[in-house]
Amino acid sequence: MSTAPIVIDGATVVTLDRERRELATGHVVADGNRIVAVGAGPAPAYEGARVVDGSGCLVTPGFVNTHEHLYQWVTRGLAADATLFGWLTALYPVWAGIDEESVHVAAQGALARLARTGCTTAADHHYLFPRSGGDLLEAEILAAAEVGLRFHPARGSMDLSFKDGGLPPDSVVQDRDEILVATEAAIDRWHDPSPDSMLRIVVAPCSPFSVTGELMQEAAELARRKGVRLHTHLAETTDEGEWCQDRFGCTPLEYAAQLGWMGPDVWFAHGIHFDDAEIKRLGQTATGIAHCPSSNARLGAGIARVADLRAAGSPVGLGVDGAASNEAGSLLEELRHALLFARARGGPQALGVRAALELATLDGARILGREDEIGSIEVGKLADLAVWRLDTLAHAGIADPVAALVLGTPPPLELLLVNGRPIVEHDTVLTVDESTLAVQVAKIQHTLLAKTT
Repeated sequence: MSTAPIVIDGATVVTLDRERRELATGHVVADGNRIVAVGAGPAPAYEGARVVDGSGCLVTPGFVNTHEHLYQWVTRGLAADATLFGWLTALYPVWAGIDEESVHVAAQGALARLARTGCTTAADHHYLFPRSGGDLLEAEILAAAEVGLRFHPARGSMDLSFKDGGLPPDSVVQDRDEILVATEAAIDRWHDPSPDSMLRIVVAPCSPFSVTGELMQEAAELARRKGVRLHTHLAETTDEGEWCQDRFGCTPLEYAAQLGWMGPDVWFAHGIHFDDAEIKRLGQTATGIAHCPSSNARLGAGIARVADLRAAGSPVGLGVDGAASNEAGSLLEELRHALLFARARGGPQALGVRAALELATLDGARILGREDEIGSIEVGKLADLAVWRLDTLAHAGIADPVAALVLGTPPPLELLLVNGRPIVEHDTVLTVDESTLAVQVAKIQHTLLAKTT
């Protein structure tokens, strides 16, 4: 990585710092992997610096993706009109064929797309480990390093198969003891707790309908013993709620709470179907939610009560979710959809454009336990920055640059820095070849589908 400072000069800067400063014409300077200067007006001179002309551009913190299934990038477009349970039933036989190569290519493709849409930190929930697949966690970790994003892979798991009353087929579940050993080994091998870490492991059993209560409880104990965070799907559909009532006599959240799954080290994907008392409890415990508006709409699952959750004190981040239930895989689009769906549900002031930006930055950082390092543009924080070009026909003349970014069509990404390193320039990913990846993705999908015929 270049050691020369990078000076972004003459741009509009939305800092999202404690004072929520917005600089109509300002500068940001990154030296190494840290932000060393933020201010109004021209930047001071830095010897040997690379100067980026930010005129016509908006600088924001890099976006944080709090929920995805990267491996699904090679199975997009399938079961396009199905419900969640129907979609899973149709795709499990296809996913049973994934291996190191397919996961590596899928992760490269999905992460490159995230980078192109402003994402600098990505959490992935990988819960599928076919016995003949190889080391799938390593495959996606290597892909993240190659693309250059800060990565929080969640070592998922499933031990409740169809024959035992769960949803997944026997071929994709693992034994509980095997899961716990593999999860602890992944933490010991990969987890980096340092302040500028590019890689942190999360413990993440898949969902109430694919995991036993014993695994949920023991996974929570493991995570807290190792000092890592916890993640799972919860309250995504009414079907899930009915399943939990029939099997456990309680709601999904009540079930999760009984097993130790509440607190500031826990975040749930989706969190659509909570009542008022549950939302209050989530806020009181600072339990987080990964809001996935596009996927929720794609599967007809519902609209999460984002405004109510935030008002209660629950951090709400954004997630693109599995690429097979969100073919776009664009984190920027999630800002717009989060705002539109919140207003469709709660009225015209349910969520503002700046609140939507916070979901993608500060709140996502808080969910991952990294609000002191990323999520805002402040001296001393990590140099994870997105520079958006807003002077093209699609956005020129929109008075409020934040409204232009959130409500307009996706603008060109002039520059994306992750840990001070340029990953995207002039709307082109620098670290991987997108054209080559496109060919590989199509080939692997064809191979996976051929295995099921």
